[in-house]
Amino acid sequence: MRQFFPVEDLARDERFVQTNMAERMKDGRTALELKESSAKSRGASKRLTPDRHDASDAARGLMHGIMVGEIQALEGAGRTAHDFATGDGTSDTVPFELKLDMARQAWDEARHVEISAKLSDWMGTELGEFAENTVLFEAACSNDPILRLAGVNRALEGLAIDVFTQMKEFGDIAGDPYLEFCEDWMLADEVTHVKMGSDWLRKVTANDPDRRSKALEFQQVVDKLFSFGGARGESEESSFSLATRFRELAGFTDDEVKTISEMDAEALAERRAQVLAYREKVGADAPA
Repeated sequence: MRQFFPVEDLARDERFVQTNMAERMKDGRTALELKESSAKSRGASKRLTPDRHDASDAARGLMHGIMVGEIQALEGAGRTAHDFATGDGTSDTVPFELKLDMARQAWDEARHVEISAKLSDWMGTELGEFAENTVLFEAACSNDPILRLAGVNRALEGLAIDVFTQMKEFGDIAGDPYLEFCEDWMLADEVTHVKMGSDWLRKVTANDPDRRSKALEFQQVVDKLFSFGGARGESEESSFSLATRFRELAGFTDDEVKTISEMDAEALAERRAQVLAYREKVGADAPA
């Protein structure tokens, strides 16, 4: 079977509309995105609550993002189990037990895909209604398996902890027991996936501090990209919070949680500066 599968060759049918981080970032944020941020920044909360005027569309869009993310997480975990030879974890090999953990994660992700697809249907969303960002699988394409663990299991699965916590709370507030139960069920798996990444990263790099440092730097890059301009944080301008307690259970140290929180705050400050510059350019009273 083919190894090191590039993101361009992911198997998708005509229902999927794909985009990647390079396409999103190459020209910076579009004028439309800045206009939307400008309108939302005028005192409006971005928290996903049932009383938001766009709550239905926002929840459906987030669920679609979760579903395609689970597809890529399945593909990424499966690739990591297959791409590397069995060894002691040095160079381009991985311990056999790590392969078993990746196989277990692939099994979990397959179940998550099925659950998320049924939830999307329950919420009135069709596959392909929203674009699929392929950055999760891109993070799983590194030639170093430890970078894959840092980028996928710790950064992106860590983000999933935050998002699932938000969706679980939304289901509770909205009185949707199906959404609440399913998100709670998947959240427990995500904590396990992140914990596996945390444990293996530390174990494999125990005698290689340079490799560990590079992996953690890569994790921060992915975390910064997925801060989405401060979308995660404690500000009312942020869409969801950092699930501190669950991250601690998943193997994050207090310092690591603090670093992520600080990066989110920096990203929010950068977005505010972009919005301010846009409003100064087109006029503070420009129509939204």
